Formats: sequence, C-alpha cells, structure tokens
Amino acid sequence: MDAVAPLRGLVALELGTSVAAPIGTQILAELGAEVIKVENPKGGDDARLWGPPFLHGSSPTFHAINRNKKSAAIDLKDAEQLAALRRFMIERVDIVLQNLRPGLVESYGIDAKSLRAEKPSLIYCNLAAYGSSGPMAMKPGYDPLMQAFGGIMSITGLPDAEPVRVAPAIVDQGAAMWSAIGILAALYRRVQTGEGCEIGTSLYETALGWVPPQMATYHASGKLPRKMGTENFGIAPYKAYRSADGGWVVIAAGNDNLFRRCAAALGHPEWPDEARFRTNPDRVANRDALNALVTDIVATAPAATWLEKLDAAGVPCAPLLTLDQIATHPQFAAVGMSQTHPDSDIPLLGIPLQFDGVRPPLRNPAPGLGQHTDEILGPRKDRAAE
Repeated sequence: MDAVAPLRGLVALELGTSVAAPIGTQILAELGAEVIKVENPKGGDDARLWGPPFLHGSSPTFHAINRNKKSAAIDLKDAEQLAALRRFMIERVDIVLQNLRPGLVESYGIDAKSLRAEKPSLIYCNLAAYGSSGPMAMKPGYDPLMQAFGGIMSITGLPDAEPVRVAPAIVDQGAAMWSAIGILAALYRRVQTGEGCEIGTSLYETALGWVPPQMATYHASGKLPRKMGTENFGIAPYKAYRSADGGWVVIAAGNDNLFRRCAAALGHPEWPDEARFRTNPDRVANRDALNALVTDIVATAPAATWLEKLDAAGVPCAPLLTLDQIATHPQFAAVGMSQTHPDSDIPLLGIPLQFDGVRPPLRNPAPGLGQHTDEILGPRKDRAAE
C-alpha cells in the first residue's frame, strides 16, 4: 500500500454540488481513492460558474476543490442513464457521499437504504443541510445560512457592527471533514465486520460543532458571549494590535508565564505584579485596561520590531498577512502546500496532511464536465446502438 495513497483501490462516488460534498470527496481523492463526480449535464456543479474569473470555463473555486477527480455527466431523469449509474454503484462503488436536495436520491432509488439492500458493504454518507429530522429537515441550506442559524455570526465581528460571516466557508468545509471522518471510521469498521453503514451529518450540526466552548460558557454564566473581534473570551491579552507602520501584530499570551514574558518584551515587567493583571482571570476581568496599555505601546514601533522582541522572549505572536504575502513567505514554501500540475494554469493548495513526510500529490487537475462519463455509462457508440 502506498503511504501517501492509503485509500488506493477504493472507489467513491460524489452526488453533490457546491462546496461541502465536493471537499469531502476531494479529501478521499487526495488519500488515493478513485472519485467519480456525478454532474448534471446542463451546466454541471453550481460551483463551475462561481466567477469571474474563470479557467477553462470553470471558476477557480471549482478547480480548487475538485482536483484528482473524474466527472460523469449523467441525467438522473433519463431512465437508461440512471439504471447504468445504479448498476455502476452496486458493482464498483465502495463509498457514496451525497448532498443533493432533500428527498432527491430517494426519488431516484439511489439512497442508502435502497442501495445497501443490494450491497450491504456500501458506505453511504448523507450530508444534509439542517439534519435528517425535525421541522427544517427538508429545507436547503448554504454556509452563510448556517453561520447565522448556528450562532457563529452572533459571536463573530466587532461589537455594534453589522453581522460578519467568516470568509472561508468553515461550515461547508467542516461538514466535509466530518463526512470524511465518518467515512474513514466506517471503512475501519468494514475491515472488521465486512459491513458498510449509512452515515449522517449536516451543515447545521457542523455549525453547532464549532461553538461548544461558547455554548458551555453561556450555560455556566447565563450570559451571552459578545462579539470580540480578534480576541478570545477567556484569555487576555489575546488579540491583534496595530503597530506604528500600520501593520497588525497578533499576540497570544495564553498563560501567566507567557504574560510575564510578554510584559517584559513590551517594556513593562512590573505588570504581572499588579493585582489586576496577576492571573489570567484577573486579566480577563480587566481586559479593557490591559488592551489599552498594550495598544499604546505597540503603536510606538513598527510591527517587525515587536515581532522580533516577542519572538526573542518566547511569546506566541504573528503578523497579519495578506494572501500575496503568504504566497511569498519562506514558511509557505517550506511546508510544500502549494502544488502544480502540467495541465493546470495555477498552483493549488494540497491537503494539510503528510505521510512519512510526504504530502499526497496533485495527480490531476479538476475534470471537464462529463470528461469521464463513458466509464459509467459505457462508450458512446454502444449507448447509441442501444
């Protein structure tokens, strides 16, 4: 077995669109599985048109989250094509991940219950919007809806400002990861028992999965967490501070020892001896006063100066970088996340995993719509003869 392709030999089929399911199957593809992406012949995955800009007719987003896959353009309303797809799923597929509109796979007979009745070893993951039960189970959903409905927007951004969405689609991407985790656990179970299973997750459950500390804090205190910008509700100092040259320095003094070092680096070793700053709970209770002091000090010198001093003192810190700065930073090059392919116009970010020091490679760029349809439906001349 190839260390960087531990799922080699497995076939996964994606009945999905947009972000969540495609990232879930891309994780499987990065780990070596053969992934067949089933798309609507009329336009394909919605994400293909999320632009401009476009590369070969598809958006950069589509290219970023559909690498290492094959595309089959199949009209599920066509009885012959649906029958061929179903036959392929029974004969060849090990894993199915779907995030289609609620009730759609059941209407076509390609749901978990129908398929697993014929193939008990099949692992089938349903990635819903609001979950599999409840009054909202049949509603569609997208990442910003879940950031709102799941409470993330209520604690993100600045006080007294309009709601802010976390820019990366953290609910979609988180649901993709939960899907992959569930599938990998089910694969291990199948090795032990020979049985597959039906897995369920959702965008809503994923959104809730991001806020356990805040929810627990609410129940413990009876107070709603407030929006805190770059701060952490339970630690201080722990935020971004603007320097003299306009750059932002993020300081994370997560315990008393780190605060002592931080205070010394900022030129005030006496702070930890003050009653209001002695322990982390003291600092949290007096965070406004502490932040005002740190803000005034950081504003007196360029960001590079403070980063050098804080690093020398062993205080966790970082500059706020833009994407162009990230792309040219030596650490970005060192971790090897950026990958290229002869048939790809732009570098793409690889999976954040290494096996024996090696990252799974970019084997193939995102497929053209229907590029691999014949592998499921058979050669076109045979279909025409039928």
